[in-house]
Amino acid sequence: MDEDLLEFLDAAPAAVPGAALPEPWRILIVDDDPDVHESTAYGLRGLEIEGRGLLLLHAHTAAQALDTLRREPDIAVILLDVVMETDDAGLATVGAIRETLGLANVRIILRTGQPGQAPEMDTIRRYDINDYKTKSELTRTKLYTALTTAIRSYDQLRRLDASRRGLQKIVAASNQFIAEQGLQTFAEGVITQIAGLVGIAPEGLVCACTGSRTAGDGLQCRVIAAAGQFAHLIQHAIGEIGDPHIVASLRQCLTERRNLLGERSVTLFFQGHEGGDFAAFVYSAAPLREVDMHLLQVFCTNIALCAANVELVARLRDHAFVDRLLGLPNRTAFVQHLDDAARSGSLGGCAIGLMDVDQFAETNDMFGHVYGDLLLAAIARRLGEVHGGDGLLARVAGDTFGLFGLESVVNPEVLRAVFVQPFEIEGVQRPVSICMGFARCGEASSSGLELLKDASIALKRAKELGQGRSAYYSAEVGVVTRERTRLLHGLQRAFDHERLFVVYQPQISLLSGQTIGVEALLRWRTEDGQFVPPDRFIPVAEQSGLIVAIGAWVLRTSLYALGQLRAGGAGDLRMAVNVSSVQLAQPQFLQIVDQALRDTGMPADCLELEITESVAVMGMERVATLLRDIKSRGIAVAIDDFGTGFSSLSYLDRLPADRLKIDRAFVMSLDSGRLGARIAEMIVPLGHQLGMKVLAEGVENETQASLLRDLGCDEAQGYLYAKPMPLEELGPWLAQRRGWAP
Repeated sequence: MDEDLLEFLDAAPAAVPGAALPEPWRILIVDDDPDVHESTAYGLRGLEIEGRGLLLLHAHTAAQALDTLRREPDIAVILLDVVMETDDAGLATVGAIRETLGLANVRIILRTGQPGQAPEMDTIRRYDINDYKTKSELTRTKLYTALTTAIRSYDQLRRLDASRRGLQKIVAASNQFIAEQGLQTFAEGVITQIAGLVGIAPEGLVCACTGSRTAGDGLQCRVIAAAGQFAHLIQHAIGEIGDPHIVASLRQCLTERRNLLGERSVTLFFQGHEGGDFAAFVYSAAPLREVDMHLLQVFCTNIALCAANVELVARLRDHAFVDRLLGLPNRTAFVQHLDDAARSGSLGGCAIGLMDVDQFAETNDMFGHVYGDLLLAAIARRLGEVHGGDGLLARVAGDTFGLFGLESVVNPEVLRAVFVQPFEIEGVQRPVSICMGFARCGEASSSGLELLKDASIALKRAKELGQGRSAYYSAEVGVVTRERTRLLHGLQRAFDHERLFVVYQPQISLLSGQTIGVEALLRWRTEDGQFVPPDRFIPVAEQSGLIVAIGAWVLRTSLYALGQLRAGGAGDLRMAVNVSSVQLAQPQFLQIVDQALRDTGMPADCLELEITESVAVMGMERVATLLRDIKSRGIAVAIDDFGTGFSSLSYLDRLPADRLKIDRAFVMSLDSGRLGARIAEMIVPLGHQLGMKVLAEGVENETQASLLRDLGCDEAQGYLYAKPMPLEELGPWLAQRRGWAP
């Protein structure tokens, strides 16, 4: 926290008996965060501006702010939060203040705790915003400075509004100067407006000070806008102006930082941003009147505020289109460039390439972010040498670069060669591999965003193939990816609107015929009543990470269901719940399981978590440690679909599991004579040798059950016994089958 916030304030001086205290400045604080109101009031406590205290008014919503402005007169400054009820609530409030309420004089300082929520340039241009700050910038001193500037501006506007109708001309002019072309266009407008204000010809020039000084010349300045006989001097140094009087006037004005009013000329000083002051020299054919001089002084004050807004627009544009780390165009600029190329019909023969650095996150974790930044900068330099200025290189994501240009340059062979030689980072040679996705641009390409999406689809395909791979976008790949995206969006909506549900399939002891447990299985029924198969939506949920939230919900729902079954007399059933490797990889997985058991009141030994061999991708040591933590709680572990993945005996021996489940494909081969029957025969004794019970899935007939019983298989589940069923059907089924034996 800035030390300015820790100042100890002196006691306020005692009031003089009988003396009338000046009216305080009225400041309206608009923010939906109560802490912001409190901290702002604390930071402004005891302060005076221009000899007057501060009266703080508070509003917590945009509607409250507008109601306050209708009721309370003479509010000088509004400290307005950009993001409140909605992302654009603050900006919409600015429009209502200026247009609906017609309050032109009140000064507005936008504040936000989210730097990405910057006001749009059109909003600044239209509504005369006084300043824009992030909340972290507004320490006590900076807040006082911003308010002082705004209050002085407000006071001048109010005084002139009451005494001089000519102020309307100045305010109207002030709102015209925020030009997209930047400072030069703004300066040209200053010349024209000054001349129009006092009724003289625009025979003048504007000179901007760079803020630096030279040994012989003092201030180093250049002409940034000019009119009339001086128009040819734009971008020339101040010393190249042929008129000594003009040169002397400009230098004196900038050095002394004040206006100079001559008999037939005026040189006006405008305070810029961070030392970038500028001055305007204007000739007059006749002596200036006193009233004109007064208007010009007021004009300077307002134009200085507009100049600050020009700088603000430039900074916002820079943040919007330039990557701050590498100085490259960012994703927004890349898309805009593609849009421009599409509109101009210059896409023929071009391609887009996206290059993603393999294992960059691991590099950051191992060597630190400074090292990672240096690596990205080195990659950017080398890629910049490849396109040679004929294309556009951008940083479109954290470790992803985009390149647009002729296909003769933007292709796997050329770009792969860029990464053949290792990069030297901090004196160490580091090899780098990348995945690349390419999209060819046709003349009929619709938009830059669509082209970038196509390249992104190709990049995703390349990353699925492995490190250092590349892929091109095709219509077939696009259809598959977009279908997957559509399925993901549908799954998210189904989860949000409770169209997912759990069914339960009984598990039977082959020896006694008793029901010993049930397996919870997730199902999805769409709005039109159609079922989406689990083998379609489960992989999508895992790839997107949505499986974490869905899995936690399934676990909790299943345990609640088990509680109801036990309360209905079902006995000591266990509940088997499938868990994906994505869930297991979450640091909070064990806490989620523990919380579910606490919330449902179920004992840990009633729960069995089913994992597949795919958990091996997490690393055997990590998986084994996690499973031991699970078993230490009394929770059982089952290995599902054994034999269908990349299982090995060493893998199986290292996992502390309680149950081995034979995949249905091997069970079906038992009575059909197909290949795979011997595998089922081998799994049963293998599981027993490792101290596990063995459960067969997909048992559909008595022949299979009998063969499994002869092999010594312990348990089974399948259509021979029951299909998966909802909870309301499972209870009656258990009651009817209690004590049944095959």
